[in-house]
Amino acid sequence: MHQFEINRILPLNIGGIDVSFTNSALFMVIIVAAVSLFTIASMSGRALVPGRMQSLAELSYEFVANMVRQNAGTEGMKYFPFIFTLFMFILFANMIGMIPYAFTVTSHIIVTFVLALAVFIGVTIIGFVKNGVGFLTLFAPSGAPMVLMPLLIVIEVISYLTRPVSLSVRLFANMLAGHTMLKVFAGFVVMLGFVGGWLPLAAMVAFTGLEVLVAFLQAYVFAILTCIYLNDALHMHH
Repeated sequence: MHQFEINRILPLNIGGIDVSFTNSALFMVIIVAAVSLFTIASMSGRALVPGRMQSLAELSYEFVANMVRQNAGTEGMKYFPFIFTLFMFILFANMIGMIPYAFTVTSHIIVTFVLALAVFIGVTIIGFVKNGVGFLTLFAPSGAPMVLMPLLIVIEVISYLTRPVSLSVRLFANMLAGHTMLKVFAGFVVMLGFVGGWLPLAAMVAFTGLEVLVAFLQAYVFAILTCIYLNDALHMHH
C-alpha cells in the first residue's frame, strides 16, 4: 500500500519536532495551487457569454451558494467563502488523488480530522458569540419531560462532541476504502495476465467511475454537514 505512505521530501527538525516537508504537504500545496489557478484563470477574462471554464467556475459558485442558503439561511452567506474553500479543497484533493501515482491527502485521518476540527471549533465559537450562554440550550431539547432531561443532555453533548470524529472518519474511510479496492483489482489484472485479467480490468474501470462519483459526493457531504452545523449555531430556536 505504497500510495498511502508519507515520505519525507525535505527533512527538517526544529527543537526536536519533526516538521519535514512531505509528499502529503507537497500535494496539499498542489491542491491549493490548482484551486487558485482554476478560480482565478476562469474568471480573469469574464465574458457575457461564458466559456467552459467560466461556466464551470460559476456553476461551482452557485452550487455551494445555494447549498449554504438552503441549509444555513441567508445569514449563513457571510460564511460562504469558508465553506466554498472547504468544498473546493476537498473536491480537488479527492479528484487529484484519482490520478495514477498521485497522493490522496484525504485518505489520511489526520488531514480530515483537522478539517473537521476547524469546522467544529468555528461553529462552536459562532454559536457562543451569537447566542451567548444560551447556546447551551442546544443540548436541552425543548418539550422533553424534565425527568428525562439529564439523560437527554448527556446524549446531546456526546452527539455534539463526536461531530468532528464522524465528519472526519466518513471522508477518510470512503477515500481509503475506494483506493484500496482499486489497488486490489489492479493487482488481479497483473496477476491474471492478458488471458484472465479482462474481468478484473472491467470491474476496475467500473469502480473507477464509481470512485469519481464518491469523490464528489464526499466533498458535498462534508460541505452540507458544515452548513447544517452552522445552521444549528445561527438559528437555534427554529
